[in-house]
Amino acid sequence: MDNTLFDLVGAQIASCVEVARSLGMDDGEDLFTYFLRPLWGFEAHENISDYMQDHEISGNDRFHAACQIYEAAKLRYITPYDGVISTLRILQDKGYRMGIVTDAHSRDATRRLEKTGLLQFFDTLVAYDMVLVKKPAHEPFLLALEMLRSGFSETLVVGDSPRRDIEPCKQLGIKTVYARYGDRFSQTRNFEGADFIIDSMDQLPGILNHVSSHSF
Repeated sequence: MDNTLFDLVGAQIASCVEVARSLGMDDGEDLFTYFLRPLWGFEAHENISDYMQDHEISGNDRFHAACQIYEAAKLRYITPYDGVISTLRILQDKGYRMGIVTDAHSRDATRRLEKTGLLQFFDTLVAYDMVLVKKPAHEPFLLALEMLRSGFSETLVVGDSPRRDIEPCKQLGIKTVYARYGDRFSQTRNFEGADFIIDSMDQLPGILNHVSSHSF
């Protein structure tokens, strides 16, 4: 979902800029680096608390207000990548069942899908609070397969992270599509471990046509 259907990283950076300004600072990108640490998690409010402490900004009221600004701005800046809505509509019209596997909580995932108008295209959603483990663990993907009533050999997974999306699915024997356009964290985008690579979502129907004309 995040960074495959829409640019969460870009929305995160923009929200950090707004939070920093609300705190009287002008270094939103510095605040964003706090979210990149493995300490709390990519979207945890504790990162804002650490930033405030390091910059000697005190006050629970200011912290809670900053968290509200962060969540509201992040959701506001999320928009689908070009070609996502039209591609999902094509796949839906062709009868493909589609599901989401995300490390976000189900509440946040649903809000993002509703805000972007994408919720209508998906038959199921597997979020962190449903399995209590994050990708690259196999459990989220296995639950999604169960909910979709789909087998390993008849499933195609599209993801922007080689480590968290592509590699676990390859281990499970699932065909994979590396959404290279959404990979914001690899030093290079030369990963070749996926079965297919796309640079925009509108390339996906052509891959599915190719796969269906042969066999999974």
